Amino acid sequence: MKPIIGITVDCTQDPSDTRTRGKLQLNWNYAQAISDAGGIPVLIPPMADMEALAHVIHGWLIPGGDDIDACRFGEENHPKVSLQDPARFEGEEKLWKHVSSEMPVLGICYGCQFLNVARGGTLIQHLPDVLGHENHTGGTLQEYQVEPGSKLESVIGADSISGKSYHHQAVNAPGRNLRVVSKNEDGTVEAIEATDRPWVIGVQWHPERTLQDDATRRIFDNFVAAAATYAETSLAVRR
Repeated sequence: MKPIIGITVDCTQDPSDTRTRGKLQLNWNYAQAISDAGGIPVLIPPMADMEALAHVIHGWLIPGGDDIDACRFGEENHPKVSLQDPARFEGEEKLWKHVSSEMPVLGICYGCQFLNVARGGTLIQHLPDVLGHENHTGGTLQEYQVEPGSKLESVIGADSISGKSYHHQAVNAPGRNLRVVSKNEDGTVEAIEATDRPWVIGVQWHPERTLQDDATRRIFDNFVAAAATYAETSLAVRR
């Protein structure tokens, strides 16, 4: 069966706009990557009933977005932050609490950071302050080394992967039961994964933008395949 992959969408509330009240949006390539890998992409807005949806979807893709409010990890916001609409984080936080620990979850950029903060981790709020450069914001192709024996290594079938980064924040202290499995040569965390769940991976770069790369496609293929297995197992349990 084709698994249903929930993709939480970006949002901008605007109560002053009496026509629309705001916008929901998602870049096309996230949904395309899931469809190409054999999944059924379903977009999830922040006001959805997350408890109900947790029993409908078979995998969850958390896409990129703006910056998480630093109050979520006990800090003041850096002057350079561009805050994500809080409704998105709050909706995703609810969904995270309700999804099965067996459900595959893939976080990309903001999604990687969300997974870390949701598990009590912290973020570097402005990388140039730490690194002295802005090499993570230009979308240039970079190569990331992957930790031997990690879930990510088994997924991509290689000890390194190329990708494009568009971010000024990154994982600082890893959250509970998360381990760092990839770093940039400058020390920036590029990927994390859960040690207590079968398929929870967060990548800081944007694999949906380099789908011509074999290792990149394997991330989505493996994610959707794991969701299909979860779907079949869930169905068998309900029977």
